[in-house]
Amino acid sequence: MSQRFIPLSVPNLNGKELEYVTHAVETEWVSTGGPYVNDFEEKTAKYVKSKGAVSCQNGTSGLHIALQVCGVTKEDEVIVPTLTFIAAVNPVKYIGAEPIFMDCDDSLTMDADKLLEFCEKECTFTEGKLINNKTNKHIKAVLVVHVFGNMADMESIMDIADRFNLKVIEDATEAIGTYYTKGKYQGKYAGTIGNIGVYSFNGNKIITTGGGGMIVSDDEELLKRAKHLTTQAKSDELYYTHDEIGYNYRMTNLQAALGLAQLEQLEHFIKIKEENYNLYKESINEIEGLTILDFKDDIRPNYWFYALYCDESYPLNRDEIINYLSSKKIQSRPIWGLINEQRPYLSSQTYKIEKAKIYLEHVVNIPCSSNLKKEDVLFVIECLKHPEKV
Repeated sequence: MSQRFIPLSVPNLNGKELEYVTHAVETEWVSTGGPYVNDFEEKTAKYVKSKGAVSCQNGTSGLHIALQVCGVTKEDEVIVPTLTFIAAVNPVKYIGAEPIFMDCDDSLTMDADKLLEFCEKECTFTEGKLINNKTNKHIKAVLVVHVFGNMADMESIMDIADRFNLKVIEDATEAIGTYYTKGKYQGKYAGTIGNIGVYSFNGNKIITTGGGGMIVSDDEELLKRAKHLTTQAKSDELYYTHDEIGYNYRMTNLQAALGLAQLEQLEHFIKIKEENYNLYKESINEIEGLTILDFKDDIRPNYWFYALYCDESYPLNRDEIINYLSSKKIQSRPIWGLINEQRPYLSSQTYKIEKAKIYLEHVVNIPCSSNLKKEDVLFVIECLKHPEKV
């Protein structure tokens, strides 16, 4: 009997998804109106303990709105990570602002030490503004990504932001459910520490609405403006009066129905992913040349993606591992290409990009779905124990 295909990350739709979506269809609330949208917003806000939430079409649109409501304009610059998916940075360019690329630390998230060094040595703080000495432009915000469900060093980043009057936008698109278990922000969820946070419910995320995203904040004015912009900026809904350029970014009732059923299962999904992560880690860390990267010890992560690190003592390099696993019907992938090396960003400013280059060459993501069976995990491990060139 041939081994079945083991995908990298696929949805787990074993809850009330069909029940809720069928109800939405039967009641004919299928578009951006409907009770599931409001319910999903309220329950997401309650889960992450934020004052409110605004649904949107995807994480990218949520980041676009987050930048706008934080006052970023085409005259400004935004500090961003280079090691992330490009959708985290493209919204900066949608607005016409310029990104400044920052390196990662060993958690794969933004290096807070280099961030501080850049602000102190490459900028001037004057009249409440951080000015980039190289461009003479105002750096308005820092956009932090919680990579693979890990948490960036938010204590340090928030201290830096307070010192230099920077807005903090949290791209928590991979990290819903991750929270601090100790320290200054104990009990605070990824996405709820900065000025505004964004989640994604793409098909490969820990919970999904197919597409879809959510904006959260404790600043009710930011939320009010986000809701206004995502619903076409109507100042009078009856007479269709619009007071600025808005967007058709609101989530549909069908998506929200799916999301509500997924949210109900989130803690269960995290438990499964933690068990599979620990099973991988226990065995793979015994294989010479391979390591499963740790999550930080001061957080409860959501264990979204598992990062396999291969060094030179392993018989296969990154690309050979991917090809080999593919030959065994196991889907894996390299980490994203660094954004500052992508064509649209070749002329963008960077600051000491070093560790990101190393992780790019050595990290492979391996199957991590919440419906991944124990026997599938063991099969992946067994394959890695006996590597073959393809």
